Amino acid sequence: MKLLKKKNLKFMNKVIKTGFSLSILLLTGIMSAQESENLPDTQVEPQEVIVEESMIAKNDSVNNFKRIKLDGIAAVVGDYVILESDIEKTLIDLKSQGASTADVTRCGLLGKLMEDRLYAHQAVQDSILVSDDEVNAQGDRQLQQLVSQIGSMEKVLNYYKKDDEASFREELYKINKLRMLSEKMQNKIVSEIEITPEEVRQFFNKIPEDERPVFGAELEIAQIVKQPKASDEEKQKVIDKLNEIKADIEENDASFSVKAILYSQDPGSKSKGGFYSMTRETPFVKEFKDVAFSLREGEISDPFETDFGYHIIYVEKIRGRELDLRHILISPEISQKELDDAKKELDSIRKGVLDGKFTFAAAALNFSDEKETKFDGGLLRNPQDYSSRFELTKMEPSLYNQVRDIKDNEISMPILENDPRGGAPKYKIMKITNRYDEHVADFAKDYIKIQELALREKQYNAIKKWMDEHIEDTYVSVNSANKDCDFANNWVKE
Repeated sequence: MKLLKKKNLKFMNKVIKTGFSLSILLLTGIMSAQESENLPDTQVEPQEVIVEESMIAKNDSVNNFKRIKLDGIAAVVGDYVILESDIEKTLIDLKSQGASTADVTRCGLLGKLMEDRLYAHQAVQDSILVSDDEVNAQGDRQLQQLVSQIGSMEKVLNYYKKDDEASFREELYKINKLRMLSEKMQNKIVSEIEITPEEVRQFFNKIPEDERPVFGAELEIAQIVKQPKASDEEKQKVIDKLNEIKADIEENDASFSVKAILYSQDPGSKSKGGFYSMTRETPFVKEFKDVAFSLREGEISDPFETDFGYHIIYVEKIRGRELDLRHILISPEISQKELDDAKKELDSIRKGVLDGKFTFAAAALNFSDEKETKFDGGLLRNPQDYSSRFELTKMEPSLYNQVRDIKDNEISMPILENDPRGGAPKYKIMKITNRYDEHVADFAKDYIKIQELALREKQYNAIKKWMDEHIEDTYVSVNSANKDCDFANNWVKE
């Protein structure tokens, strides 16, 4: 796979300079973003911090001193100082996340940390703002996740070797502010970059024929879904239960969080007491967001319905455009008879397609309960690039298991699928509408993939140009011990 090993590898090494540098700023608890209020003289190279330990020999009147290196400044970028210990802490953090560090060098880590500081420094110069509310909200979410994972705030502080919650929050604030400024600056650099069809063609044509990408085998998949409906009686049982929970909270001061742990069927929030933090842009269903943003702080909604079942929402805190909320989801029980009826209906639809009464696409349009696919002949979209193709080696295991034995021109028997997000189970039939064998990239057939690679290269070039210009215009100093590093950027100015 030559492009993936050459062109893509070349590009991914470049992308790592941005993507990887952000990942090492995510919370792992130890790394601190160092921000200096009193920068060293810009004409003086950063110095190591040295302490001399007195060792008095009993048989000698001369004091001998052992020089011990405690910490030192590895580099300075604009208003930001990077300590030698930051590099070591970052490596420890990567290992604690389970990331492979086989190809990670100390110089490489320092280069990534310097890039992030340059982005953040320039963001401040360009008046790109990150509000304290945004930063603190991110820290709150991280702490809540850590508490839910580890068990208590005391255990979190012990795990990360922090003296108190206030100092931990202060450190999180510095880390998150630096990360957010860096992200916003990078987004600004590439946000308006677009790629034209002519640029895509030129990008493809300049790749030597023997180095063109080899794309793996791909499938186009269509499906028809029948979603069994709960009876009105079962729906009313759920509504009554949620009203009972709401009354107990409002009248008897019961804990919403405890009720969510006991009764909610949402696997994504049940263990966290139903907690979510969200904005209007958070990818929740419209009905959920409409109710959430109609509530006042401290208010609990009436039961309402989405595709997942029935909910009640409690708004815990409002921070501008962001909400902290808790919710309880209960789905009406689907009887075996309703499941059997859905399966029988799909059996009938399948037979109609095989008998030539209608096409699979027409059946999807007229009979499928899945709004996202029915108007496109039941065609599934790849969430990675929204194309209709799924590469076999990159397919989600659950989807691969459903389609791996389906032959061309066949339609699967009805497949029962449980909703991992907590919704009701459903039945579906599936068909492979197109199959593409492993092949060398074809400009016409693989245009979307080639376009994505061309866009990434253009974005990289823009970032590289920006980096070169701003390194030249920004105060940068590298400790003498690090000047021999083979940096990807010109940090050690000639």
